[in-house]
Amino acid sequence: MIRLRREAPAHVPAREALLDACFGPERFAKTCELLRRGARPAPGLAFAALEGRELVGTLRLWPIIAGSAGPALLLGPLGVASDLRSRGIGHQLVVTALEKAARRGHRAVILAGDAPYYARFGFTDRLTAGLELPGPVDRARFLGLELVPGALAGASGMILPRPPLRRLARSVVLGATASPEARGTVATTVAA
Repeated sequence: MIRLRREAPAHVPAREALLDACFGPERFAKTCELLRRGARPAPGLAFAALEGRELVGTLRLWPIIAGSAGPALLLGPLGVASDLRSRGIGHQLVVTALEKAARRGHRAVILAGDAPYYARFGFTDRLTAGLELPGPVDRARFLGLELVPGALAGASGMILPRPPLRRLARSVVLGATASPEARGTVATTVAA
């Protein structure tokens, strides 16, 4: 029996081994990895699929800025053990992740993935037409989903990692009290 759980620190080695098996070492060179590098998943939105004590599936959602649409989530990577891929584990992970994200008030989800697979959940390239990723992407695989109707309507601009709240709060405080030169430095740091 497969159980879905929130990912725990103890799952990390098995998660990394599973993702290596699914995608190989080239996974670290993918454009979406640039958005995840050095970041943490959105709170409460990292999932593990377990069969007994063995991790057999993983999915995480990451906080991003979706250009003019503002805060959104990046889905991925979705990984399932090769011998269990026809059992609906990936489907369960995606449905659970999207339901929890909606309940937590998130408005939209972006991903780069297999369009026919993700279309069943409502993802479409139509919603990302005006958005850009910070690296190469096959436009047919660059997909979006609105958890709130209209959240990506007319969205344009670059997808960027969302700075952690502590770093953002610090920049706002510094920006309010620092000299104009320091404020420009802080704003540049936060936007980078």
